[in-house]
Amino acid sequence: MSNSLVDNLKKVQDAIPESVCLVAVSKTKPIENIEVLYKTGQRVFGENRVEELVEKHRVLPKDIEWHMIGHLQSKKTKKIAPFISLIHSIDSFKLLNEVNKEAKKNNRVISCLLQFHIAKEEAKYGFTEKEGLELIESEDFKELNNISIAGVMGMATFTDNNAVVRNEFITLKKISDKLLLISPSSKIISMGMSGDYSIAIEEGSTMIRVGSTIFGSRN
Repeated sequence: MSNSLVDNLKKVQDAIPESVCLVAVSKTKPIENIEVLYKTGQRVFGENRVEELVEKHRVLPKDIEWHMIGHLQSKKTKKIAPFISLIHSIDSFKLLNEVNKEAKKNNRVISCLLQFHIAKEEAKYGFTEKEGLELIESEDFKELNNISIAGVMGMATFTDNNAVVRNEFITLKKISDKLLLISPSSKIISMGMSGDYSIAIEEGSTMIRVGSTIFGSRN
């Protein structure tokens, strides 16, 4: 099992440019699997449930860079604020304000990505382009001194139609370009998962979130 994990990781690493950050999505996977990849040098891992993230952070090496990639409830922010490296899923001012409050308590500046709704599926979270860009230029946002908007995140429609997926990634890249004019440090474009990361990279992704291609299908 450990050999296949390492082989899977290497295949993904070999398929992506050095300029693209690989987030190994370890949600629901045992700590032993993360340890195997850690020993190969992988340091960036993504989780989508706060409780699981907190427990893995508690027992695993402290130089791991933990990313929160799932929907985050405001009330749970305080549990990850002391250690989280990047929150991908900022989808409201309320959440951003809460992250800022908890970051201040921990004497930290927490890096965040604004999540944009680019998919056709209504169930997915995220700002519209107008909402996200207006937020960045608002007076309320300018008062948040303990967060840093590092870029954007988006999830494409779950479909076999690559043209649909590509167009949605193109949309997110255009939003990123507009955000950069307002916030030049917001350079991360987190888009692309196991089934579509190659398309995402072609359309400008700088960070991919890969789970099942590395760890295998989830139970």
